[in-house]
Amino acid sequence: MPPLATQNSAVSAAASGWSCLPAEYGIPATAPALEEAREYCARLARTHYENFSVATWFLPKRLRQHFCNVYAYCRISDDLGDEVGDKAASLALLDQWQAELDACYDGAPKHPVFVALAETVRQFDIPKHEFSDLLIAFRQDQTVTRFETFEDVLAYCRYSANPVGHLVLYLCGYRDSERQQLSDYTCTALQLANFWQDVTRDYAKGRLYLPIEDLRAFNVSEDDILCSRNTSAFRAMMQFEVDRAREWFRKGLPLVGRVDRELAIDIELFSRGGLEILRAIERQGYAVLGNRPVISKPRKLALVARAALGKLFSSGTGNGSAVAGASGTHHSAAQQSGVNKQ
Repeated sequence: MPPLATQNSAVSAAASGWSCLPAEYGIPATAPALEEAREYCARLARTHYENFSVATWFLPKRLRQHFCNVYAYCRISDDLGDEVGDKAASLALLDQWQAELDACYDGAPKHPVFVALAETVRQFDIPKHEFSDLLIAFRQDQTVTRFETFEDVLAYCRYSANPVGHLVLYLCGYRDSERQQLSDYTCTALQLANFWQDVTRDYAKGRLYLPIEDLRAFNVSEDDILCSRNTSAFRAMMQFEVDRAREWFRKGLPLVGRVDRELAIDIELFSRGGLEILRAIERQGYAVLGNRPVISKPRKLALVARAALGKLFSSGTGNGSAVAGASGTHHSAAQQSGVNKQ
Protein backbone atom coordinates (compact mmCIF):
# COMPACT_ATOMS: atom_id res chain seq x y z
CA MET A 1 0.00 0.00 0.00
CA PRO A 2 1.42 3.43 -0.94
CA PRO A 3 2.57 5.62 2.04
CA LEU A 4 -0.24 8.18 1.57
CA ALA A 5 -2.88 5.46 1.45
CA THR A 6 -1.40 3.86 4.56
CA GLN A 7 -1.47 7.22 6.36
CA ASN A 8 -5.08 7.85 5.32
CA SER A 9 -6.04 4.36 6.50
CA ALA A 10 -4.46 5.02 9.93
CA VAL A 11 -6.24 8.37 10.26
CA SER A 12 -9.55 6.72 9.36
CA ALA A 13 -8.96 3.90 11.87
CA ALA A 14 -8.09 6.41 14.60
CA ALA A 15 -11.22 8.47 13.91
CA SER A 16 -13.30 5.32 14.17
CA GLY A 17 -11.57 4.41 17.44
CA TRP A 18 -12.09 7.79 19.10
CA SER A 19 -15.82 7.52 18.34
CA CYS A 20 -15.96 4.40 20.56
CA LEU A 21 -14.56 6.23 23.58
CA PRO A 22 -15.80 9.07 25.80
CA ALA A 23 -15.73 12.37 23.92
CA GLU A 24 -13.53 13.90 26.63
CA TYR A 25 -10.72 11.49 25.67
CA GLY A 26 -10.19 13.13 22.28
CA ILE A 27 -7.15 15.23 21.42
CA PRO A 28 -8.26 18.89 21.13
CA ALA A 29 -7.15 21.22 18.36
CA THR A 30 -5.51 23.55 20.88
CA ALA A 31 -3.96 22.90 24.27
CA PRO A 32 -5.93 23.85 27.40
CA ALA A 33 -4.53 26.03 30.15
CA LEU A 34 -2.51 24.25 32.83
CA GLU A 35 -5.16 24.68 35.54
CA GLU A 36 -7.84 23.25 33.24
CA ALA A 37 -5.56 20.31 32.44
CA ARG A 38 -4.93 19.65 36.12
CA GLU A 39 -8.67 19.60 36.84
CA TYR A 40 -9.23 17.24 33.90
CA CYS A 41 -6.79 14.71 35.38
CA ALA A 42 -8.16 15.06 38.90
CA ARG A 43 -11.72 14.56 37.65
CA LEU A 44 -10.73 11.48 35.67
CA ALA A 45 -9.05 9.97 38.73
CA ARG A 46 -12.05 10.69 40.98
CA THR A 47 -14.69 9.35 38.62
CA HIS A 48 -12.98 6.37 37.00
CA TYR A 49 -11.33 4.51 39.85
CA GLU A 50 -12.87 4.41 43.31
CA ASN A 51 -9.76 2.95 44.95
CA PHE A 52 -7.62 5.81 43.69
CA SER A 53 -9.29 8.20 46.13
CA VAL A 54 -8.64 5.76 48.97
CA ALA A 55 -4.97 5.48 48.02
CA THR A 56 -4.47 9.23 47.92
CA TRP A 57 -5.67 9.58 51.50
CA PHE A 58 -2.27 8.29 52.55
CA LEU A 59 -0.20 10.49 50.23
CA PRO A 60 1.28 13.90 51.01
CA LYS A 61 -1.09 16.55 49.65
CA ARG A 62 1.64 18.06 47.48
CA LEU A 63 1.86 14.80 45.49
CA ARG A 64 -1.86 14.23 44.85
CA GLN A 65 -2.12 16.24 41.64
CA HIS A 66 0.92 14.50 40.22
CA PHE A 67 -0.59 11.10 41.03
CA CYS A 68 -3.79 12.23 39.30
CA ASN A 69 -1.77 13.19 36.23
CA VAL A 70 -0.05 9.82 36.16
CA TYR A 71 -3.31 7.97 36.76
CA ALA A 72 -5.06 9.84 33.93
CA TYR A 73 -2.29 8.86 31.53
CA CYS A 74 -2.49 5.20 32.55
CA ARG A 75 -6.30 5.12 32.49
CA ILE A 76 -6.69 6.51 28.99
CA SER A 77 -3.74 4.48 27.67
CA ASP A 78 -5.39 1.33 28.98
CA ASP A 79 -8.76 2.23 27.49
CA LEU A 80 -7.23 2.95 24.08
CA GLY A 81 -5.98 -0.62 24.04
CA ASP A 82 -8.90 -2.35 25.74
CA GLU A 83 -12.17 -0.51 25.15
CA VAL A 84 -12.26 0.17 21.41
CA GLY A 85 -13.08 -3.32 20.17
CA ASP A 86 -11.12 -2.99 16.93
CA LYS A 87 -7.43 -3.93 16.86
CA ALA A 88 -6.50 -1.69 13.93
CA ALA A 89 -8.26 1.28 15.51
CA SER A 90 -6.60 0.65 18.89
CA LEU A 91 -3.17 0.51 17.28
CA ALA A 92 -3.84 3.77 15.43
CA LEU A 93 -4.99 5.46 18.66
CA LEU A 94 -1.97 4.20 20.56
CA ASP A 95 0.26 5.67 17.84
CA GLN A 96 -1.45 9.05 18.25
CA TRP A 97 -1.10 8.77 22.03
CA GLN A 98 2.61 8.03 21.61
CA ALA A 99 2.91 11.12 19.42
CA GLU A 100 1.32 13.19 22.21
CA LEU A 101 3.76 11.67 24.70
CA ASP A 102 6.63 12.68 22.42
CA ALA A 103 5.14 16.18 22.18
CA CYS A 104 4.91 16.29 25.99
CA TYR A 105 8.65 15.73 26.25
CA ASP A 106 9.31 18.17 23.39
CA GLY A 107 7.25 20.90 25.06
CA ALA A 108 4.21 21.08 22.73
CA PRO A 109 1.39 18.72 23.86
CA LYS A 110 -2.29 19.41 23.11
CA HIS A 111 -4.13 16.82 25.18
CA PRO A 112 -4.95 17.95 28.75
CA VAL A 113 -3.36 14.81 30.21
CA PHE A 114 -0.04 15.68 28.64
CA VAL A 115 -0.29 19.39 29.44
CA ALA A 116 -0.62 18.44 33.12
CA LEU A 117 1.87 15.60 32.82
CA ALA A 118 4.53 17.92 31.39
CA GLU A 119 4.63 19.71 34.75
CA THR A 120 5.11 16.40 36.53
CA VAL A 121 7.79 15.32 34.08
CA ARG A 122 9.76 18.52 34.64
CA GLN A 123 9.50 18.38 38.41
CA PHE A 124 10.42 14.71 38.87
CA ASP A 125 12.69 14.09 35.87
CA ILE A 126 11.04 10.82 34.84
CA PRO A 127 12.43 9.06 31.76
CA LYS A 128 10.02 8.84 28.82
CA HIS A 129 10.43 5.07 28.50
CA GLU A 130 8.52 4.55 31.76
CA PHE A 131 5.42 5.87 29.97
CA SER A 132 6.07 4.40 26.53
CA ASP A 133 6.75 0.94 28.00
CA LEU A 134 3.08 0.79 29.02
CA LEU A 135 2.09 1.46 25.41
CA ILE A 136 4.22 -1.50 24.30
CA ALA A 137 2.00 -3.76 26.45
CA PHE A 138 -1.22 -2.25 25.11
CA ARG A 139 0.00 -2.68 21.53
CA GLN A 140 0.94 -6.26 22.34
CA ASP A 141 -2.62 -6.88 23.56
CA GLN A 142 -3.83 -6.30 20.00
CA THR A 143 -1.68 -9.06 18.52
CA VAL A 144 -0.62 -11.49 21.27
CA THR A 145 -3.39 -13.45 22.98
CA ARG A 146 -1.53 -16.52 24.30
CA PHE A 147 1.65 -17.04 26.32
CA GLU A 148 3.58 -20.26 25.94
CA THR A 149 5.60 -20.04 29.17
CA PHE A 150 5.47 -18.32 32.53
CA GLU A 151 8.57 -16.40 31.47
CA ASP A 152 6.51 -15.01 28.58
CA VAL A 153 3.86 -13.83 31.06
CA LEU A 154 6.56 -12.18 33.17
CA ALA A 155 7.94 -10.46 30.06
CA TYR A 156 4.47 -9.04 29.41
CA CYS A 157 4.21 -7.80 33.03
CA ARG A 158 7.55 -6.06 32.49
CA TYR A 159 5.64 -3.62 30.27
CA SER A 160 2.03 -3.85 31.49
CA ALA A 161 2.57 -3.51 35.25
CA ASN A 162 6.12 -2.75 36.34
CA PRO A 163 6.40 0.77 34.85
CA VAL A 164 3.55 1.90 37.11
CA GLY A 165 5.58 1.02 40.18
CA HIS A 166 8.59 2.85 38.80
CA LEU A 167 6.47 5.95 38.23
CA VAL A 168 5.21 5.88 41.81
CA LEU A 169 8.78 5.60 43.07
CA TYR A 170 9.88 8.55 40.95
CA LEU A 171 7.04 10.66 42.35
CA CYS A 172 8.13 9.82 45.87
CA GLY A 173 11.79 10.58 45.24
CA TYR A 174 13.26 7.12 44.66
CA ARG A 175 15.04 6.16 41.44
CA ASP A 176 17.54 3.42 42.37
CA SER A 177 17.49 0.01 40.69
CA GLU A 178 17.22 -1.94 43.95
CA ARG A 179 13.89 -0.38 44.93
CA GLN A 180 12.68 -0.65 41.33
CA GLN A 181 13.39 -4.39 41.38
CA LEU A 182 11.42 -4.85 44.61
CA SER A 183 8.60 -2.78 43.11
CA ASP A 184 8.66 -5.02 40.01
CA TYR A 185 8.04 -8.08 42.19
CA THR A 186 5.00 -6.43 43.79
CA CYS A 187 3.56 -5.01 40.55
CA THR A 188 4.00 -8.33 38.76
CA ALA A 189 2.33 -10.12 41.68
CA LEU A 190 -0.63 -7.73 41.49
CA GLN A 191 -0.90 -8.32 37.75
CA LEU A 192 -0.82 -12.10 38.23
CA ALA A 193 -3.51 -11.90 40.94
CA ASN A 194 -5.72 -9.95 38.52
CA PHE A 195 -5.05 -12.46 35.74
CA TRP A 196 -6.02 -15.42 37.94
CA GLN A 197 -9.12 -13.53 39.16
CA ASP A 198 -10.24 -12.70 35.62
CA VAL A 199 -9.63 -15.88 33.63
CA THR A 200 -13.22 -15.97 32.35
CA ARG A 201 -13.42 -12.23 31.61
CA ASP A 202 -10.13 -12.23 29.72
CA TYR A 203 -11.04 -15.36 27.76
CA ALA A 204 -14.25 -13.67 26.63
CA LYS A 205 -11.99 -10.96 25.14
CA GLY A 206 -9.95 -13.61 23.35
CA ARG A 207 -7.03 -13.49 25.79
CA LEU A 208 -5.54 -16.20 27.97
CA TYR A 209 -2.77 -15.30 30.40
CA LEU A 210 -2.41 -18.77 31.94
CA PRO A 211 0.80 -20.23 30.46
CA ILE A 212 0.07 -22.83 27.79
CA GLU A 213 2.85 -25.01 29.23
CA ASP A 214 0.90 -25.16 32.51
CA LEU A 215 -2.32 -26.14 30.75
CA ARG A 216 -0.43 -29.04 29.18
CA ALA A 217 1.29 -30.01 32.45
CA PHE A 218 -2.03 -30.18 34.33
CA ASN A 219 -4.00 -31.66 31.41
CA VAL A 220 -6.34 -28.67 31.12
CA SER A 221 -7.84 -27.73 27.76
CA GLU A 222 -8.96 -24.35 26.48
CA ASP A 223 -12.35 -25.96 25.98
CA ASP A 224 -12.54 -26.39 29.77
CA ILE A 225 -12.06 -22.64 30.11
CA LEU A 226 -14.51 -21.83 27.32
CA CYS A 227 -17.20 -24.00 28.93
CA SER A 228 -16.35 -22.91 32.50
CA ARG A 229 -15.52 -26.44 33.60
CA ASN A 230 -13.81 -26.14 36.98
CA THR A 231 -12.36 -29.63 36.82
CA SER A 232 -10.07 -31.03 39.50
CA ALA A 233 -7.18 -30.62 37.04
CA PHE A 234 -8.04 -26.96 36.45
CA ARG A 235 -8.33 -26.27 40.17
CA ALA A 236 -4.99 -27.96 40.83
CA MET A 237 -3.41 -25.73 38.17
CA MET A 238 -4.95 -22.61 39.72
CA GLN A 239 -3.61 -23.59 43.14
CA PHE A 240 -0.17 -23.80 41.55
CA GLU A 241 -0.60 -20.33 39.95
CA VAL A 242 -1.90 -18.77 43.18
CA ASP A 243 1.06 -20.14 45.14
CA ARG A 244 3.39 -18.74 42.50
CA ALA A 245 1.81 -15.28 42.66
CA ARG A 246 2.03 -15.31 46.45
CA GLU A 247 5.76 -15.96 46.17
CA TRP A 248 6.16 -12.82 44.04
CA PHE A 249 4.33 -10.80 46.70
CA ARG A 250 6.76 -12.24 49.26
CA LYS A 251 9.78 -11.22 47.16
CA GLY A 252 8.49 -7.64 46.92
CA LEU A 253 7.67 -7.27 50.63
CA PRO A 254 11.06 -5.77 51.67
CA LEU A 255 10.16 -2.62 49.71
CA VAL A 256 7.78 -1.64 52.54
CA GLY A 257 10.76 -1.17 54.83
CA ARG A 258 12.83 0.69 52.21
CA VAL A 259 10.56 3.68 51.61
CA ASP A 260 9.00 6.55 53.53
CA ARG A 261 6.19 5.47 55.84
CA GLU A 262 3.47 7.25 53.83
CA LEU A 263 4.39 5.37 50.65
CA ALA A 264 4.89 2.16 52.64
CA ILE A 265 1.25 2.35 53.77
CA ASP A 266 0.09 2.52 50.15
CA ILE A 267 2.33 -0.36 49.08
CA GLU A 268 1.13 -2.46 51.98
CA LEU A 269 -2.51 -1.59 51.22
CA PHE A 270 -2.28 -2.68 47.58
CA SER A 271 -0.19 -5.75 48.41
CA ARG A 272 -2.71 -6.87 50.99
CA GLY A 273 -5.48 -6.23 48.47
CA GLY A 274 -3.71 -8.49 45.96
CA LEU A 275 -3.20 -11.17 48.59
CA GLU A 276 -6.89 -10.92 49.46
CA ILE A 277 -7.72 -11.71 45.82
CA LEU A 278 -5.57 -14.84 46.10
CA ARG A 279 -7.36 -15.78 49.33
CA ALA A 280 -10.73 -15.24 47.64
CA ILE A 281 -9.63 -17.67 44.92
CA GLU A 282 -8.65 -20.18 47.60
CA ARG A 283 -11.99 -19.80 49.39
CA GLN A 284 -13.72 -20.84 46.15
CA GLY A 285 -11.59 -23.95 45.95
CA TYR A 286 -9.76 -22.36 42.97
CA ALA A 287 -12.94 -22.67 40.87
CA VAL A 288 -12.69 -19.24 39.19
CA LEU A 289 -14.30 -20.14 35.85
CA GLY A 290 -17.71 -18.47 35.55
CA ASN A 291 -17.45 -17.30 39.16
CA ARG A 292 -15.12 -14.31 39.52
CA PRO A 293 -13.60 -14.11 43.02
CA VAL A 294 -14.12 -10.76 44.73
CA ILE A 295 -13.06 -9.13 47.97
CA SER A 296 -16.08 -8.46 50.17
CA LYS A 297 -16.89 -4.87 51.11
CA PRO A 298 -16.30 -5.52 54.85
CA ARG A 299 -12.91 -6.98 54.03
CA LYS A 300 -12.03 -3.97 51.86
CA LEU A 301 -13.04 -1.66 54.70
CA ALA A 302 -10.89 -3.66 57.11
CA LEU A 303 -7.88 -3.26 54.82
CA VAL A 304 -8.42 0.49 54.56
CA ALA A 305 -8.96 0.80 58.32
CA ARG A 306 -5.71 -1.02 58.96
CA ALA A 307 -3.90 1.32 56.57
CA ALA A 308 -5.53 4.34 58.22
CA LEU A 309 -4.34 3.17 61.64
CA GLY A 310 -0.84 2.83 60.22
CA LYS A 311 -1.07 6.40 58.98
CA LEU A 312 -2.33 7.60 62.37
CA PHE A 313 0.46 5.92 64.30
CA SER A 314 3.10 7.17 61.86
CA SER A 315 2.01 10.80 62.33
CA GLY A 316 4.45 12.93 64.23
CA THR A 317 7.29 10.43 63.91
CA GLY A 318 9.22 12.56 61.44
CA ASN A 319 8.82 10.05 58.61
CA GLY A 320 6.97 12.57 56.50
CA SER A 321 10.18 14.43 55.85
CA ALA A 322 11.79 11.42 54.17
CA VAL A 323 9.98 11.98 50.88
CA ALA A 324 10.99 15.62 50.83
CA GLY A 325 14.54 14.68 51.66
CA ALA A 326 14.63 12.07 48.93
CA SER A 327 13.13 14.55 46.51
CA GLY A 328 15.82 17.03 47.24
CA THR A 329 18.43 14.36 46.59
CA HIS A 330 17.01 12.84 43.43
CA HIS A 331 14.90 15.39 41.59
CA SER A 332 16.24 17.91 39.13
CA ALA A 333 14.60 21.06 37.85
CA ALA A 334 14.90 19.90 34.27
CA GLN A 335 11.98 17.66 33.17
CA GLN A 336 7.65 13.49 34.65
CA SER A 337 4.25 10.88 34.92
CA GLY A 338 2.63 7.44 35.26
CA VAL A 339 -2.60 2.07 36.69
CA ASN A 340 -3.59 -1.38 37.30
CA LYS A 341 -6.73 -2.41 36.12
CA GLN A 342 -9.21 -3.85 38.48
